[in-house]
Amino acid sequence: MTSVFDREDIIFQVVMNHEEQYSIWPDYKEMPKGWQKVGKSGYKKECLDYIEKVWTDMRPLSLRKAMEAQEKEMQQKKVSKKVSKAKTVKG
Repeated sequence: MTSVFDREDIIFQVVMNHEEQYSIWPDYKEMPKGWQKVGKSGYKKECLDYIEKVWTDMRPLSLRKAMEAQEKEMQQKKVSKKVSKAKTVKG
């Protein structure tokens, strides 16, 4: 028996989870918990093409946020070191 995800002749929905990760889901099936429709539906290839265009950063949202916070912290430390160094030179 062929998996529904291997079929090219049914309509899928593009779905996204809370981590902003994308997938496809058969239109006729109940949406799995934790996923929501993003407003794009069509045949498998159309949906996968759409995902390829919009999902440009494969990292989960929580990882992106953690990395952004880490980057901000590193930038603040650099600024603090420059300020401290400037005070030491003047002082």
